[in-house]
Amino acid sequence: MTPHPKVDAYFAKETLWPDELKALRAIAMASPLVEDFKWHKPCYTFGGANVMLIAPLKEAAVVSFLKGVLIPDPTGLLTAPGENSRSARFAKFTSVAQVEASRDALIACIHAAIENEKAGKTVVFEKDDLAYPDELTEALENDSELQEAWDALTPGRRRGYVLNITQPKQSSTRTGRIAKWHSRILEGKGMHDR
Repeated sequence: MTPHPKVDAYFAKETLWPDELKALRAIAMASPLVEDFKWHKPCYTFGGANVMLIAPLKEAAVVSFLKGVLIPDPTGLLTAPGENSRSARFAKFTSVAQVEASRDALIACIHAAIENEKAGKTVVFEKDDLAYPDELTEALENDSELQEAWDALTPGRRRGYVLNITQPKQSSTRTGRIAKWHSRILEGKGMHDR
């Protein structure tokens, strides 16, 4: 695999878990994946499809498989990054020795992810059963432009907004969040899109 220059620069500057990230990159680089740089992170693709990311968190270096829920995981290496995660699965590492001990399991996960892409597998989400807060329902009913933009968002982007807007207990804070995200929704962007 050819190293991506932006990923080289990223790893050269990274101060959180640099050795663990380099060890994870070495495993990715030895695979049939293609190294790219997306969402300000090293991203590894196959056939143009995003397969996994490598990134630091405060508590660990992680490798995240975007369709990780489809990957067989007999060793229990992969976990959901959050309680609302429906597709992604990641593995955390706090030492190079831990990365090396998990090398075979990681390679198996990479190969399974590649096979999933070759087979055209996708994650099928059950109908999203998130309840919209009253404030969002009212905002959509009262602003046809917002409603049209909302309907055009991907289900994942809508889900992200609903989860964010629903978190606060106070109605005024929920209303404030709707106002905060209003222009991004009109632009067709998710909360984390650049």
